[in-house]
Amino acid sequence: MKEIVNDKNLVAYCGLYCGACDKFRRDICKGCHENNKAAWCKIRTCCIQNNYLSCADCSTHQDPQQCKLFNNLISKIFSLIFKSDRKSCIEQIRRNGIDSHAREMSMQGTPTIKRK
Repeated sequence: MKEIVNDKNLVAYCGLYCGACDKFRRDICKGCHENNKAAWCKIRTCCIQNNYLSCADCSTHQDPQQCKLFNNLISKIFSLIFKSDRKSCIEQIRRNGIDSHAREMSMQGTPTIKRK
């Protein structure tokens, strides 16, 4: 299994940290930015079309929960199952930058900020 490393290129468009994901670490997934099989993801498509590193770059929605692409049924189910708080991930990127977010997530060894 790959070691968890600090790499801003492993921050997914939705704010998750692919570098700490088990599928990425076992070479099952290439990560959000490199995984062309993830073309189904509307968040990924939007960020690519708008040349965003993540949803944190979007100026249309200050609260990502207001975005229908970000706050959809699949993301709600994912959030419930994994206790994931992608909104907090995006807020952390906006507050501290994508480099800091990657560093924090790699140090914690988790792909997401956990919901409380």
